[in-house]
Order: sequence, then C-alpha cells, then structure tokens
Amino acid sequence: MKKHIAPLTQGLTGRLRIPGDKSVSHRSVMFSALGNTPVRITNFLHAADCLSTVACMKALGADVQMVNDTELIVTGHGLHGLQEPACILDAGNSGTTLRLLMGLLAPQPFLATFTGDASLSKRPMGRVIKPLTQMGAKIVGRKNDTLLPITVCNPKAKLRGITYESPVASAQVKSAILLAGMFADAPTTVVEPVTSRDHTEKMLASFGVPTEKKGTAVTICPVADDAYVAPASIEVPGDISSAAYWLVLASLVPGSRLVLENVGTNITRTGILDVLEAMGANIVRENVRTSGGEDAADLVITAAKLHGTTFGKDLMPRLIDEIPVIAVAALFAEGDTVITGAGELRVKETDRLQAIADEWNKVAPGSVEAGEDSLVIHGGTPVQCAEARSYDDHRMAMSLAILGAAGQGVIIDRPDCVNISYPVFYDTLQSFMG
Repeated sequence: MKKHIAPLTQGLTGRLRIPGDKSVSHRSVMFSALGNTPVRITNFLHAADCLSTVACMKALGADVQMVNDTELIVTGHGLHGLQEPACILDAGNSGTTLRLLMGLLAPQPFLATFTGDASLSKRPMGRVIKPLTQMGAKIVGRKNDTLLPITVCNPKAKLRGITYESPVASAQVKSAILLAGMFADAPTTVVEPVTSRDHTEKMLASFGVPTEKKGTAVTICPVADDAYVAPASIEVPGDISSAAYWLVLASLVPGSRLVLENVGTNITRTGILDVLEAMGANIVRENVRTSGGEDAADLVITAAKLHGTTFGKDLMPRLIDEIPVIAVAALFAEGDTVITGAGELRVKETDRLQAIADEWNKVAPGSVEAGEDSLVIHGGTPVQCAEARSYDDHRMAMSLAILGAAGQGVIIDRPDCVNISYPVFYDTLQSFMG
C-alpha cells in the first residue's frame, strides 16, 4: 500500500489539540493497575502501542473499562495483586510496554512470557535484562537472553537493591529498574550518563512513591503496600513528539500561524523546542500550567526562515524520537545541520540514521550523509517528488509526510504504521490541505 502526500499550497492556521502523550499513557495504565481503587484516565492515547499495554495489564488481572477512545477506568488489586497470565503477553511494536513490564514482572511470584512484532523482536533487550538479573531476576530469551521471545520467571526470592551505572541514558531502562526496585529488599539507584525522561518518577510521586534525584542518579526505596495510593484521576497531556510534526510544518510553510493546545512541556522532553528555536523558529508558550502532574502549555508557531544548527549527545535524551522530523526542518533550512551522538537511532523501530539518509536522498539527492552516530544535512538541497519507504516505522512515515507537504510531495510505501502512535495523523494533515 502507498500513500501520496501532496505539497501544501497555503499556511497552517487555527488551533489543533494534540493527542495524549504516549509515554504518559503507557505509565498511567501500568501504575493504576497496581492500585486497588479506580483511576479515571483522560486524554489517553488510543493508539496501537498504548493498546498493547492495556491488553497486557488486562491479561495480568487488572480491570480496564474503556469509557470512550480517550477515556478509561483502571482498577487493580493492590501492589502485589498482579496475576499470572494465562497466555503469552504480546507487546506488539511497543518497546515501552515490553521493557517496563519486564521490570514490573521481574519481582512477581509467577512466570510470564512476552512476544512482539517483527520489529520489536529485533530490538535489544539485554540492556534491561542485565541490570534486572543483577537484582536477582530470572529472565531468559533468544540470542543469549537479549531478544524476544522473553520469559520472566519466578525469582523465588526478593530482588536485591543495587546501584546500576547505566551505559546509556534511557528512560525505558531506568524505569524498568525503578519499578523492580519498588519490590526489592533495599534502595535501588540508577546512574545515567545524562538524565533521561522522568515521566516514571513524576507519576510514581502521584501514587505516593517518592524518588530521590542527585545529579544524574535516581534512587527508589522499597514500597510498602499501604504506601502505594492511586489518585482518583490522571489527565494525560498532549504528546510533544506528535506536536513536533506540526511545529516543523508550520515553521516551514509561509503564512502559517498555528496554536497547538495542551502540549506536554516536561523539561526532559523539550529538546525539540530548543533545537527549532536555535534554528530561528518562532514558538511562543501560552497558558502554561500543570496537566496530570506534567508541565503543559499551548504552543503558538508562526512561519519563520530557518537556518542550520549543531547539537549532540548531551541533548539527545531530550529529543531522540524527534530526530527524523528535525531532519526535515534541517533539509529546508539555510546551511548545514550537524547531529552527533545519535547512535541510539540505529536500534529503534528501524535503523533511523540510515533510513533518514537513504530516504531523504531520494527526495533531495545528495542532501544527507550518515555516520556511525551522526547525520549531516545540507539545507537548501533542491527537493523533488519521489517514492520513499516507511520501514514500518511510524516516525519515519510521519516525517516523510511532513517533508512532502513542505516540499514537492512524496509517495510513502507502507504508510499505515502511523497507527502505532498517531492514528489520526493523515486526517489532520489533510485538514490543512484546503
């Protein structure tokens, strides 16, 4: 299947409400399922990845009632109330579902086996299994316990609290260790090279579970049953990763002035704003507030002439998912953009560094050079309409669509992977076509 994206002929105007944050949606369901009172979750992201988490938590004994597509009520059986699943847990395409649940299930007194789609089955899980094993978890998998399918076994004894020096700054790795640490026999500390997203720490605090941060280290203590108290409700803010596509497109298309409503602006996620502003984008925050324990604001974007920039590994944890759409902005900017320290992109849903180079060079020949952990994008390279691959990677497909809309159009092969995180993406883009 292919999808043709036509070039935009007018600016983006009006107001757009951004779908719920994917990371927060996952955690809201998981953490609510550990409580023993109903939690009403609003602005939930009704997308394939988050629905994988819902299905897994239901299989683990939680009661999940869908009120509508974006609202659900989750009721668990207490901190130690998860039940052995009667079937294999399918994480689909969702690395967040798999990695966080490995941490949550590692201390449980039962066996659980995970599977996933072809893409997830190639993604490295050893980075989570290694620290969990150090804590005493029993986890086995394919390729020396690094790939799906993976089975988490009854550890037979309480997990050990450890201090783990993580070689990568990864919110998924950190979260898995912290979740396991709630059930350990002593405090558990994760030390990262650079601070990663802190959605887990923020949401755990709303459930009465504090964490202590010191530099790039985060510590959690064992949690008593009566100390874990579920809130009555969680409002999920809009996903800045989804907002990123419209931030870039409205910046590039002349005559644009677009308001994105209720966008999460957690400081560990706003690298996209820093980079675009460094490129000359005109972005203003209005109605700054707190939503579901997370910072949020309305973002007003006005078209601007962009120029190239340079950034590297220190910023990467705050914008790793936005690199493909930043590469779109860089293509239409004046001058070169140099991105370094991005090796993590080689183990995402696809090798995104190579995919960006290969597909951008179809639409704009000679525009991108990929290194081992870097991209050099030559802004101002002439663009043409061409056919490009999505690699069944939702962020590649959406970024290619933005490239085509800002340029001369594009034909995307296998476009439906956007359902993983943003099912209404193409309908929203079409609404700006006039």
